[in-house]
Amino acid sequence: MTKLLELTFSGTIRGALYALVALGFVVIYKSTGVINFAQGGLLLLGMYLTYNARVTWGVPFWLAVLLAATATALVGALVERTVLRRMVGQPVFAVVMVTLGLLIIVQQVIPTIWGYDRLDLGDPWGVRKVSLGPLDVEVKDLWTLALAVIVLAAFFAFFRFGRYGVAMRATAFDQEAAIAQGISARRVFALSWAIAGAVATLAGVMLAAGSGGVDPSKDIIALAAFPAIILGGLDSPLGAVVGGFVIGISQSLTSGYQPEHAPFLGEGFDVVMPYVVMVLILLVRPYGLFGTREVVRV
Repeated sequence: MTKLLELTFSGTIRGALYALVALGFVVIYKSTGVINFAQGGLLLLGMYLTYNARVTWGVPFWLAVLLAATATALVGALVERTVLRRMVGQPVFAVVMVTLGLLIIVQQVIPTIWGYDRLDLGDPWGVRKVSLGPLDVEVKDLWTLALAVIVLAAFFAFFRFGRYGVAMRATAFDQEAAIAQGISARRVFALSWAIAGAVATLAGVMLAAGSGGVDPSKDIIALAAFPAIILGGLDSPLGAVVGGFVIGISQSLTSGYQPEHAPFLGEGFDVVMPYVVMVLILLVRPYGLFGTREVVRV
């Protein structure tokens, strides 16, 4: 039972990180209809900017995170303004390839500036642990879970009650009608990229906290979180959250039990498990658990 609790808790923490990354994908797709493969690059940038502010400039940790999130949000808005806005009206495939190109550029630029060595973020909780019943958990994991809950609650409040949140939902539903009502689609697109940049920074900091460290390979979590986005539904923030936790827990349980009970599946099957879960869900619900079903009238 203790092993099950440990695996479930570690999967919950992993799922919280996946949910944060997935929200960045969803907020852009929900407003622009484009899958942003550059999200991993924004995560890397926010993580390294936090390191610079915290370690190089000596800024207090939470202020460093705030400054890095703001800077990454501005970079995201600038990318939308200078690059993506020029692609308006072009085929979706071409726009997606541009975001992929942006990711590759960031992947090359980051090591050029900061190098390939693992860097210590110098976070306030380090590797301290606390006991929760039979479990010994890192303080960093508790902060990760708490931050994820706070960000997710803020997301839902923003989309439900915020002026710009409602504008983003209206633009996603019918862009022409939203423009006719005086909503600036350009402002909505820029805001969505800014939000994605800020959320990516938070996910990167939580990933690098404690013993994680800062290094250029951390952007792989964006690819690992992709099944969560598809599973939950590309245009659903709630789906991103549920998908993130489903994928995180299933991956953790697989890593704990599969080598013992199903060794014939080979080593590292936990890496494959998210995609297995995704395929099984999509066979039943092609638009994901909470995705909007498209209705085509002929």
